[in-house]
Amino acid sequence: MTEQPQEHRVEITVPPDHEVGSHASFASVWRTQDSFVIDFSTEVRPAEPAEDPDSGARYLHVPARVVARVRIPPGQVWELMKSLEQNLSAYERENAKSTHDEQ
Repeated sequence: MTEQPQEHRVEITVPPDHEVGSHASFASVWRTQDSFVIDFSTEVRPAEPAEDPDSGARYLHVPARVVARVRIPPGQVWELMKSLEQNLSAYERENAKSTHDEQ
């Protein structure tokens, strides 16, 4: 008779110096062969008009700084996506609006 694997229960603790968290205005996702990387960033000063020296095209330069870089293994990406979708759906139900309305 083979034993069934035991249920995993992960206990997550947040170190006191991370409890407040960091504000991030946006996130950038990129990948390596071993992991997906999410850079959470925030603006460090107001956007300013700039000009591309090669093309002369004008654009808005947004100086930003990464406040947290998170690396996750490829196998965790689906779990993260499912969790984000579930939480976003719950948020929209609780607030009776779509987050797309804010954009």
